[in-house]
Amino acid sequence: MEERAMTDRKQTKTVSIGNRKIGGGNPILIQSMCNTKTEDAEATVSQILALEEAGCDIIRVAVPTMEAAGALKRLKQIHIPLVADIHFDYRLALAAIENGADKIRINPGNIGSEERVRAVVDKAKEYGIPIRVGVNSGSLEKELLEKYHGVTAEGIVESALMKVRMIEEMGYDNLVISIKSSDVLMCIKAHELIAEQTAYPLHVGITEAGTVRSGTIKSSVGLGIILHQGIGDTIRVSLTGDPVEEVMTAKQILKTLGLRKGGVEVVSCPTCGRTRIDLISLANRVEAMVTEFDHLDVKVAVMGCVVNGPGEAKEADLGVAGGIGEGLLFRKGEIIRKVPEESLLDALREELIKLG
Repeated sequence: MEERAMTDRKQTKTVSIGNRKIGGGNPILIQSMCNTKTEDAEATVSQILALEEAGCDIIRVAVPTMEAAGALKRLKQIHIPLVADIHFDYRLALAAIENGADKIRINPGNIGSEERVRAVVDKAKEYGIPIRVGVNSGSLEKELLEKYHGVTAEGIVESALMKVRMIEEMGYDNLVISIKSSDVLMCIKAHELIAEQTAYPLHVGITEAGTVRSGTIKSSVGLGIILHQGIGDTIRVSLTGDPVEEVMTAKQILKTLGLRKGGVEVVSCPTCGRTRIDLISLANRVEAMVTEFDHLDVKVAVMGCVVNGPGEAKEADLGVAGGIGEGLLFRKGEIIRKVPEESLLDALREELIKLG
């Protein structure tokens, strides 16, 4: 398959969310969602700051109560845009906007009457913030289920575009669209369809993807195929676990596709009978250590064999290869020096520091 350049991305409208922009060829931004109680502002801010450190660009919080809506203003000490997630009660959307949300996520279908949707749209227009129109496969209207004989990609797309047209008719087009399904192939098809029918930026994700292990696989496959077609302006990896895992996975997906540069890429061999070092532990420790070098754009190899390791990983900027009680530190396949096994991690860190 031909390699797709970043310039091949489908061009969409630019939408500002706080101090960030999505669409219009801007970098694909990473989102996550807090799993703290929004009413607990201290815990929520703490989690958001950790997510910022991990590389999160936009954060969403649940707003199920008026207390949660009121807490948003206490969250504004963070440094990334804040999105309020609203279900059912339009008054929560109004309060969230008034308390500082940089964007709101609604499904107009569960907000209620057209008058209530209009109230939300008018408030968003007053404050100049975008609305993310979100439709999930589990929320399709009865008439669409009947029309398409169940949940289908075509039905998801039609539902989303119906809601978009409703808001457009109310005089507002500061919109982002998300269409999600836990069925990876259905989600891919839905994004392919909608990308041909709208110029609004798309928020892409596989909903209810699962645990860290299974959810990472489903999200990587689904997002990888969608993004490789040039579709998508912001992504969220949905995992049952620590939201930091969502951000780290999203970063790796973007880097793998060549859609995000910077940071240290760690490659490691899968181990075999020639391995004479605790490679699994070393690779995990290297991966954790290099997070402090996000300003670098280098590849680091962790290899289990001093005989073949440096040669096999000659494309890496730096690397270590383990032996019996000692290892080799190498650069672009050329050996720099031997290092005791217990000092390999520190030696590698010293070399990364030298790179700036």
